[in-house]
Amino acid sequence: MKCVIRSIAPVGSYLHMVLDAPEIPEVQPGNFAAVAVGGVGGGMLLRRAFSIHKATPGETLEIIFASHGQGTQWLATQSAGDTIDVIAPLGKPFVLPRQPIPCVIVAGGYGAAPMELLARDLRSRGCRVDVVLGAATQEKLFGVLDLKGVADSVTVTTDDGTSGVRGRVTDVLADLIQKNTAQAVYACGPMPMLQAVAQVAQDNGAFSQCAVEESMACGIGVCMTCVLPIIGDDGVTRMVRSCVDGPVFRGDRVRWNDVNTVPSDALGAPHPGGH
Repeated sequence: MKCVIRSIAPVGSYLHMVLDAPEIPEVQPGNFAAVAVGGVGGGMLLRRAFSIHKATPGETLEIIFASHGQGTQWLATQSAGDTIDVIAPLGKPFVLPRQPIPCVIVAGGYGAAPMELLARDLRSRGCRVDVVLGAATQEKLFGVLDLKGVADSVTVTTDDGTSGVRGRVTDVLADLIQKNTAQAVYACGPMPMLQAVAQVAQDNGAFSQCAVEESMACGIGVCMTCVLPIIGDDGVTRMVRSCVDGPVFRGDRVRWNDVNTVPSDALGAPHPGGH
């Protein structure tokens, strides 16, 4: 889609971009958008992937991003009225429970972007929804007020103690799971946080789903930059593409310690000294 920027404005440490997207269909929590950066002839071939914050079918698409590298720095220089090239919605979304069960949503930084949409969907199914939002410091939190308007409770953690509980999301997660007998944990944020959340969920008898942060350059399964080792239903590890097989995976199926490698026991892995 060629999308005209309706607005772009700072929210804490991040930027909130609203796009006119007359072709956008209904979006599920966890879907992402792949945005072309650099402009025509700009030399940046690879798209940048962003979780979709909100979308109104046939009208608008909203993303949250941080101005980190060359691509997002370029995106931050765009203004209302400019046109950007977007592919959306992409990826497999969070799987919602069939029955109303107690759930916990965990997000780090702007990993909170898709979580208001998720919280609303869970609440519409009769689920209890408790939220844990974490960040390094207060201004790197996102979505606190919006999620307070949807969830049953919101707990904030910051590494430096500038807001909420001093510490990390995992410092409060186990107690929350136990107190509300949560059966499902939904997480989005940096990979080390996801690994820790998946472990805490497993240790406390909860099922976890994690939206992974991998470099998804093409967004459509061609370039293979976003592969990671996932254990299948048959117990076999396969290198799967985050963009088409994810970005949401079961937390207990991701081989977190082997991310960025091809484990020797993965299907099709090269064997040392083999052919």
